[in-house]
Amino acid sequence: MIGRLSGILLEKQPPHILLDVNGVGYELDAPLSTFYRLPAIGDKVTLHTHLVVREDAQLLYAFAEKRDRALFRELIKLNGVGPKLALALMSGLEVDELIGAVQAQDTSALTRVPGVGKKTAERLLVELKDRFKAWEDIPGAAVPLVTGTAPVAVSGTADAVSALIALGYKPQEASRAVANIKEDGLSSEELIRRALKGMV
Repeated sequence: MIGRLSGILLEKQPPHILLDVNGVGYELDAPLSTFYRLPAIGDKVTLHTHLVVREDAQLLYAFAEKRDRALFRELIKLNGVGPKLALALMSGLEVDELIGAVQAQDTSALTRVPGVGKKTAERLLVELKDRFKAWEDIPGAAVPLVTGTAPVAVSGTADAVSALIALGYKPQEASRAVANIKEDGLSSEELIRRALKGMV
């Protein structure tokens, strides 16, 4: 099992990351919450990982903190939740937001995530209520996500639209949501956040 990688960030295009670890390029998928904290291309980064082995592929998923990875692992244990839906849930909701939704049994928080209908949301909340204590108190990463330089947000309107499409929104929906944000000079992180709120 590959549990952690430290290396140079070569590419970042939500949800995909390419990380150079001593000359070996690792392809990883990550939720938007991790993308928000990535450094600039060429900087060093440390990520916690989870390996999924399938008959046709070996897939690595990356997370900024151990707590995020623990949540991902709990989500994919649930009936009908695969890695793609787990990433979508973690991209649409911060960990603490999801904890709050579970505590309040708030289906509306989950149904704003593409692919999650009311019945699915209700089932997930019931199943998570019994499980979330296991990962709620897990501390954050023992090592900093970024070493050397301060984190910077993914930049560009196109990246924001791509991230929303990766979450499961239709291209027209994603483009319209970003276009509806009239303020100039916003980072991709802020564009994505505002677009997601506007889609609720």
